[in-house]
Amino acid sequence: MSRYFFRKVKRVVIAVAGFSVLAVGLLMIVLPGPAFIVIPIGLGILATEFSWAGTLLEKTKEVIRRKSAKWRGNKEAP
Repeated sequence: MSRYFFRKVKRVVIAVAGFSVLAVGLLMIVLPGPAFIVIPIGLGILATEFSWAGTLLEKTKEVIRRKSAKWRGNKEAP
């Protein structure tokens, strides 16, 4: 089989795994669980193949940084 086929299969496997982890993370927003950890993991998996996921991951990390700084009481938080 060709490399093209294996690349497509890899992309589909990563998409299924990434969206599955992301869906579980989104469910954890309303259910008990560490959604703020699982959602970036799902986006990280997706970012290995999709550039839009990398952009969204960076935005998510920035929001988490700001919220955690605010929660800890740092004056530097915007």
